[in-house]
Amino acid sequence: MPRKKIFFVVGTEFAVKVFLLTHLNKLSKYFDITVIVNTKNSHFLKQIGLDINIIPLKISRKIHLFSDLSCFVKLIYIFLKERPDFIHSQTPKAGILAMLPGYLCRISVRIHNFTGQVWVNEHGFKRWMLKTFDYLIGHLSPINIVDSHSQRNFLIKERVLCLEKTVVFGSGSISGVDLKKFKRSKKVFIEVRKEILIPEDGFIFIYVGRLNKDKGLLDLAKAFSLIGSKKAYLIIVGPDEGNYTKQIKRLSGKNRERLRLIGFSDKPYRYLAASNVLCLPSYREGFGSIIIEAAAIGLPAIASNIYGIKDAVLQQKTGLLHEPKDLQAIVQFMEFYLSNPKIVTSNGLAAKKRVIEKFDSELLSRYWLDFYLQHR
Repeated sequence: MPRKKIFFVVGTEFAVKVFLLTHLNKLSKYFDITVIVNTKNSHFLKQIGLDINIIPLKISRKIHLFSDLSCFVKLIYIFLKERPDFIHSQTPKAGILAMLPGYLCRISVRIHNFTGQVWVNEHGFKRWMLKTFDYLIGHLSPINIVDSHSQRNFLIKERVLCLEKTVVFGSGSISGVDLKKFKRSKKVFIEVRKEILIPEDGFIFIYVGRLNKDKGLLDLAKAFSLIGSKKAYLIIVGPDEGNYTKQIKRLSGKNRERLRLIGFSDKPYRYLAASNVLCLPSYREGFGSIIIEAAAIGLPAIASNIYGIKDAVLQQKTGLLHEPKDLQAIVQFMEFYLSNPKIVTSNGLAAKKRVIEKFDSELLSRYWLDFYLQHR
């Protein structure tokens, strides 16, 4: 009996690596997998040991009429030629480009992953347009995988999705955590602190992720400037998407000398392993994967009390939740953890235990495999 075909359509190579790697490995043992993705390297999966076919397709992140129409036509051609049994999209642009051709080509099992809504903090026409795109994706795909229960409730409340067409695996998260990669290491702790000139007794707050308007980084920098302890340090790891580096330096004020801006790193777990508390003051998140990745290492979190994140943090057990943009609360929670190292340790251990039980990437991959086996 020939193996069923799954075609993943993904906006970026980064999204494949972040959300899908572990699942692709497990699924490829039972299905023929093809990944259609915007990449210049059609061998990037083979280079990391996955014998999976890649079809490069230039999927632009922004709306470009000619480019988008070209992608649309190419996807129809690919689907008609290859006749996949499943189409599974990741990222909003890939979703709108893949679901309609899939529908027109009569591919019955069409799946989209919802991992956060870019329109949540927008207003007027832009909000309406982006929300309409999500609505169209949700109604063109018979099955929508959502990466948190609170996000699913929000999307249903906003009438973007209906309950019958949504799936959340376990306690949430699309990808889970690679427990072999995200783990505490005394050696790495010492090495990283030497590299970035932070003493071993320094207390490190860390942010990992993109530097953009939705992440609340300016709030974090302002809060850090108000911390009185000379032992407090702030590490920010991630690519700058909007010239935020200069603003963060300026807003850190008198504590600027204890700020470390690392930039992009393909090994963020090294910096997490050298830190004490994760900070994620975002205005929107689908789940907040970095929270459970930090938790796997034993870090509690200070984070925004918004949908998505509230699934990843148990208040006063694995971290502390504040309202978005609440500068006073961020400062208060940073000072609290600085003054209570035993609570940092106990919250971190509870966070790690929860990740091992509920968010191991191997567990999530089994959810994915069971899901596909049920629908083949």
